Amino acid sequence: MIRGIGVDIVDLARFERQVERTPGLVPRLFTESERGLPIHSLAARFASKEAFVKALGDSQAITWQELEVVTDGHGNPGFVLHGSALAALADRGISGVHLTMTHDAGVACAFVVMEGP
Repeated sequence: MIRGIGVDIVDLARFERQVERTPGLVPRLFTESERGLPIHSLAARFASKEAFVKALGDSQAITWQELEVVTDGHGNPGFVLHGSALAALADRGISGVHLTMTHDAGVACAFVVMEGP
């Protein structure tokens, strides 16, 4: 059963300007393993984290660092969750989180589906 859905879109140029203007933004939003990625990949990961929170329904004290976006050996995206993010899923009975993300034509977009019994 679907327990939540979330979508987010990020304007790449605007995101890049924010990153350039605010030096502490990247370390605050992204885990160490995410930080070295190109700006379009960072924007897609930011959209993914926003979509996750929307699918969950609230942030319930979840920090950006607890939502890590990774890709498997085939390039498929997913989340590695830590701390409060993991606890929030357990509290809500969510057993699966699905993620897709893309970037093209000056935007990055992500869609999250959460499922459970």
